[in-house]
Amino acid sequence: MGIYLAKRIGLAVLVALFVSILAFGLLRLQGNAATALAGEGASPQDIAIIVETYGLDRPLVVQYATWLGNALTGDFGTSYFFKRPVAELIVSKVGNTVTLAVLSLGIALALSIPLGVLAAVYSGSWIDRVCSLISLMGQALPSFFLALCLVMVFAIQLRMFPASGTGSWQHFVLPAVTLGYYITPPFMRLVRAGMIDALSNDYVRTARAKGLPAHRVVLKHALRNALVPVVGLVTVQLGLLIGGSVVIESIFALDGLGYLAYQSISYRDFPVLQAVVLLLSLVYVVLTLLSDIVNAWLDPRLRVS
Repeated sequence: MGIYLAKRIGLAVLVALFVSILAFGLLRLQGNAATALAGEGASPQDIAIIVETYGLDRPLVVQYATWLGNALTGDFGTSYFFKRPVAELIVSKVGNTVTLAVLSLGIALALSIPLGVLAAVYSGSWIDRVCSLISLMGQALPSFFLALCLVMVFAIQLRMFPASGTGSWQHFVLPAVTLGYYITPPFMRLVRAGMIDALSNDYVRTARAKGLPAHRVVLKHALRNALVPVVGLVTVQLGLLIGGSVVIESIFALDGLGYLAYQSISYRDFPVLQAVVLLLSLVYVVLTLLSDIVNAWLDPRLRVS
């Protein structure tokens, strides 16, 4: 187990390092940061001062090494647009993104587990087809389209929930439903496949032969084993939710990391965008690593391989 953990941790560190290098290089290809900071009509002298102030005249390798060294100490620089330390900005907004991700995951599990169980118990029937259709619609509909539909119905026409902002828990309802429904299909398919496999095992037939009620056989004996693979998928999907909420946070103006990334792209705020990309990639890498560790603990064959 120790060798397996060392390999997975080493791979996670290499992936995070590669992502930081890629993000740093790609952001520098977008254009001259000094020109963007100086604004239109800036004189060459103003641009030269900005280049010298922010060290943009140094080689990219030196700039990256300096940034990485500071980042390892928690110093991600100062925002070009907000004029605040980047670390302070991220800390003030990460809570909203984590809250949205957790709520979305809860909604996805609340939808997918009952649908998966029903589809498996009534496999091949119209109930199975309806559950599969509901799941398929969640995968087929673009998240931004579903978000706009929810805003039109529940925010503008019915006025049940606010369309944007982060003032209260109501502001999280529509974006959480959007993201939750979007990630429901993989959970539903996994639960359905696990339930069909569990219901065909000998221990389920034995439980039925003992005269146990059908709901107890399904929920206590079959579902418990069918949910084991879902644990690994939860960590992966949580990482995707935290890192992939840029569009939804932008639509609902939810003041989280995704919306901060959108703003930093609009204003060419390289220090903020670079830190957000690094943080989100690290979250995904860490959650994936935890998923691998849990799966290896549950299944010794993974450690051997």
